[in-house]
Amino acid sequence: MQTSFTPAQLADPAMAASEKILRTCVHCGFCTATCPTYLLLGDELDSPRGRIYLIKDMLEGGKPASPEVVKHVDRCLSCLSCMTTCPSGVHYMHLVDHARAHIENTYSRPAEDRFLRAVLARVLPYPNRFRLALLGATLGRPFRGIAARMPKVGNRLAAMLDLAPASLPTRSAHDRPGRFPAAGPRRGRVALLRGCAQSVLRPDFNEAAIRLLNRHGVEVVQAKGEGCCGALTHHMGQEDSSHALARRTIDAWIAEMDGEGLDAIVVTASGCGTTIKDYGFMFRDDPAYAEKAARVAEIARDVTEYVTSLGLSEPVVETDLVVAYHSACSMQHGQGLRTEPKALLARAGFTVKDVPEGHICCGSAGTYNILQPELAAHLRARKVANIERVRPDVIATGNIGCATQIGKGTAIPIVHTVELLDWATGGPRPAALDGVADKRPALAAAE
Repeated sequence: MQTSFTPAQLADPAMAASEKILRTCVHCGFCTATCPTYLLLGDELDSPRGRIYLIKDMLEGGKPASPEVVKHVDRCLSCLSCMTTCPSGVHYMHLVDHARAHIENTYSRPAEDRFLRAVLARVLPYPNRFRLALLGATLGRPFRGIAARMPKVGNRLAAMLDLAPASLPTRSAHDRPGRFPAAGPRRGRVALLRGCAQSVLRPDFNEAAIRLLNRHGVEVVQAKGEGCCGALTHHMGQEDSSHALARRTIDAWIAEMDGEGLDAIVVTASGCGTTIKDYGFMFRDDPAYAEKAARVAEIARDVTEYVTSLGLSEPVVETDLVVAYHSACSMQHGQGLRTEPKALLARAGFTVKDVPEGHICCGSAGTYNILQPELAAHLRARKVANIERVRPDVIATGNIGCATQIGKGTAIPIVHTVELLDWATGGPRPAALDGVADKRPALAAAE
């Protein structure tokens, strides 16, 4: 794509990076075939190619964001399926992130939209605030019908109430800074991201990861001072907030790296993992954090990626369960991890089935299912229908957003991949599988 940015514009590193991305695009349109919003709406401006034209015109012209640009960029899920499809290597993720930051800096949203986004940014990344908000949602659920009829924000308030769990899990004993020693000779030492929303909604995910890693000879540390990775607000275009959260977490991990050392930073939420692996780019122009961010990004690993490097031990449980593996967009498109989770599940003894149209987003996408509830609901229905076609006993995924989104659309239990790996190698049966028949006993008991 030909561009005409001025030298003064290109003196801005963010603008120079976006100009380079724009020049990579050759207008081929392959991205339209795999873009969820284009498949739903059929509007060229709701495809990556269409959004690229809008972003180019906005940035190149030095224009503030217009309502049309905001509408179509807001509809983007950042699923990054277009990046997997693109034959030219267009780094759409960095381009749309820049566009979102430009929108936040130049566009005045309606008051109700500003309020809702401010609430999400000030609640979701903070576990204690999020827990209180979910308790409030429990009290508010009987009034969902009234909330849904409120002008301008009713659909989004209703979506928030719908996504809230019926009851909150109890706080996990593992949800604290601390050290969890390896069982037997130590093979490695890793930091595990505690996270924000996941630690409230599904603490069993990290509990299973700690048990699995300890059983494989890995000491796990949850670093003091670590918090949200910044992904949620980063994808809302709120750079100041996202970078502040990320800096705090980088500092916590660097202290461990420079102390007793880390072999990896392990992440059980693939949406967070995609952002953490991109820290080097996010902080490339920050003199105080560029090196530290790059060091953190270099050793960040999804939990299945790290367990693959260790080698999964032989299973001690034999099961006949059929697992539909839902590959989160941030896993397959963001991190390029497509085979590792499925290979681990197969090694653990599960029958693994691919989901038809597995490259299409489920509609979670961070806060998308709150901010764009109608589109998200269509995508969830499509995803659930495809999952149910393979008739699984259980769904496995590697991202809390997907687990929450899909779980609201089906009665099939959904668990984290690591929960099944933990169970197969000696851990407890996942609580979500209560009531799911399993005909074969534990091998250890049989012996």
